[in-house]
Amino acid sequence: MKISYQWLNEYVDLSGFTGAELAEKMTRGGIEIDEVESRNKGVTGVVVGYVKSREKHPDADKLNVCKVDVGTGEELQIVCGAKNVDAGQLVPVATVGAKLPGDLHIKRAKLRGVESQGMICSAKELGINDKLLPKEQQEGILVLPPHTVIGTPIADVLGLNDEVLELDLTPNRSDCLSVIGTAYEIGALTGREVRIPEPVIAHASERTESHVQVTISAPEQCFHYSARYIKGVKIGESPLWLQNRLIAAGIRPINNVVDVTNFVLLEYGQPLHAFDADQVKSGRIDVRLAHEGETMLTLDDQERRLEPQMLVITDGEKPIALAGVMGGANSEVTSDTVNILLESARFDGGTVRKTSRQFGLRSESSIRFEKEVDPGRVIPALNRAAALITELAGGLATEGIVEVTTAPAKQQVVEVALAKINRYLGTELSSLEVQTILKRLSFGYSVSEEEVFQVEVPSRRGDISYDVDLIEEVARLYGYDNIPTTPIFGDVTPGALTKPQAIRRELRKRLTDAGLHEVISYSFTGPERTELFPALSGESTKAVKLSMPMSEERSVLRTTLIAQLLETAAYNRNRKNESAVIFEIGSVFHTEEEKLTRLPQEKHRFAALLTGNRVEPQWNRKAAAVDFYDAKGVLETVFAVLGITDKVSYAAAQPEHFHPGRTAAVQLETEHGTEVIGYVGQLHPTLQLESDLADTYVLEIELAPLYQLAGDEIVYKALPRYPAMQRDIAVVLDMEVPAGELTALAWQTAGELLESVRVFDVFTGEKLGAGKKSVALSLVYRHAERTLTDEEVTELHGKVVAGLEQSFAAELRK
Repeated sequence: MKISYQWLNEYVDLSGFTGAELAEKMTRGGIEIDEVESRNKGVTGVVVGYVKSREKHPDADKLNVCKVDVGTGEELQIVCGAKNVDAGQLVPVATVGAKLPGDLHIKRAKLRGVESQGMICSAKELGINDKLLPKEQQEGILVLPPHTVIGTPIADVLGLNDEVLELDLTPNRSDCLSVIGTAYEIGALTGREVRIPEPVIAHASERTESHVQVTISAPEQCFHYSARYIKGVKIGESPLWLQNRLIAAGIRPINNVVDVTNFVLLEYGQPLHAFDADQVKSGRIDVRLAHEGETMLTLDDQERRLEPQMLVITDGEKPIALAGVMGGANSEVTSDTVNILLESARFDGGTVRKTSRQFGLRSESSIRFEKEVDPGRVIPALNRAAALITELAGGLATEGIVEVTTAPAKQQVVEVALAKINRYLGTELSSLEVQTILKRLSFGYSVSEEEVFQVEVPSRRGDISYDVDLIEEVARLYGYDNIPTTPIFGDVTPGALTKPQAIRRELRKRLTDAGLHEVISYSFTGPERTELFPALSGESTKAVKLSMPMSEERSVLRTTLIAQLLETAAYNRNRKNESAVIFEIGSVFHTEEEKLTRLPQEKHRFAALLTGNRVEPQWNRKAAAVDFYDAKGVLETVFAVLGITDKVSYAAAQPEHFHPGRTAAVQLETEHGTEVIGYVGQLHPTLQLESDLADTYVLEIELAPLYQLAGDEIVYKALPRYPAMQRDIAVVLDMEVPAGELTALAWQTAGELLESVRVFDVFTGEKLGAGKKSVALSLVYRHAERTLTDEEVTELHGKVVAGLEQSFAAELRK
């Protein structure tokens, strides 16, 4: 935002401050000033001159010899090469001794034998960006308006004795996207009064309602629309003072009506638009959303295809403007325009932003609508523009304003206690000091006996909603440099990880050391992915829907980690990385409600996926594919790290989307009994095929129960001093008997002397009989304090064999 120092001085007294000093004060107050630029690039000795005559140079076809009056009583002879120079013009003249930008000194000279006593200047030669001038002034010398006084310094005429402050505003301070808003800020920082001009409108006897009718068919996108009707205007060039204000702000003057709307936009921060009223059918205005396939020609002569989410201003039938973005060519103000329909409105910022981005049309108007305009300035800005148009374009405004409001602005009242202000800032401000600051801010307020302030926030300050916002205002105005330094005090405690954090960190380290790769996936997924895998006991199967999803594929919170691991594996396989051993530790989310009224359940899970080869083929070995026991081994590693291996067991299971014969439920013994904390197994062949994966094994377990059971200390055991004795046994029993039950009975029967038991062979065949299998167990016996005898081991081993025979009808295989 660029603002003229002289313009600001019209609304708040800046005496005693240079541009640089003012910039320093504003920056310290929270409004950063990037640059203070002087409009005068080094122009001295240039005055307004009158071209009394122009004749062709006797020896040069492209040069002219001009007689110029500069108000000194002496007629100057100046040789000029500009095509547009002519007698009767008022022009900038650099007299002998003058200086121009680029360290150019003007001296007496002879051009092709003819003496020249100065130079008639173009805008570019005066250091003015000619692209900001009206099109007819961009080439040749600068021609001044006919009423300009001869001999006046050109710096005064063109407003070059001015400085421009460039404000670098944060998104919350859109109130300073206007001269008046910035004036209020300066008034608060300096304690000086802000002066707002009172508009004086030349009225006609007719009522506005007889010329304009307004309806809003999109109330959620347009909150307020107001219009005035001005008749009998004469379109022409704006006065220099108005052009100078616009050029200083970086806006090119066009004509007196359009320039007024741009002037008021900068002054009030309220975008306006002027329509040629005679091109608006029956004076009817309807604000609605665009129709599918509708098109319009905008002011930049571009045919634009509209979409249904775009807000347009129509004459009841066709669009005549893109609301808040750009007007239409079919209602443009031209040199033939006589009657004006003037618009001032408040549109939804999000709607304007989307339209602006889609068309690449980011303008001064759209920027302000995107940040939400001040609802209290819609009508004052309209009246100010009407007053200027009637003054500068000679028209008359009809009586009254036609307006429709769909969402009236509410008065924002914020409460803050003096004690809280001082506690937050570390100050000892009195109630009177805070009241003085609020008065400087032009905030209405009342104070209770308990020194609690009820502050009425002006509509221009939409950034103030909470008590901390007011505390920030007090800090800014009091001065950050005046806030005392407060030492930090309190008990210092060393930082540490919580037990769950430490466990997750240790698991990540152990698993990555073991060769697994950790992945971090989106917590968002598609609805169909939440139904892939079964819920654990006590969980709701309902997914949490996002109110504003980035896409349909990311519209709900995940209920399982496996679905994301599948996406990762498929992504890698599609890029020829067919072997993957990956894991993730993250959160899943569940709810029991269709529409959330409270926070969903968030649970920590551990999941892993294995697919492809465990061992890649080499010249001396074949490839070895991953299998169920690799996945189970990952789990056993986790349980071993946590020291809870003895509390975990596995049972055959057939959850949905898992292979029905290669899946186990993971069971954990807790103080409440045995509970299923997850599953490990192969994906169902159908799902594998859909994901275009080879045999794939997955697992997922709940971490919360493990946090409770995991030991805080590592328990060490001394190495055995006495030898062990091993006995092997093979028994024939029914196929349905799990091997795990055999080992469990061995542990139960042999007691403390049994050091280990493992299954080392399983055999099935016709020789054993239908429905039978042979399971071979290896049992190791050891006593911690002495050497066992053969007799002791034989007796104990016999009890194990007897227990197997009695419990499972097992027969010793010979």
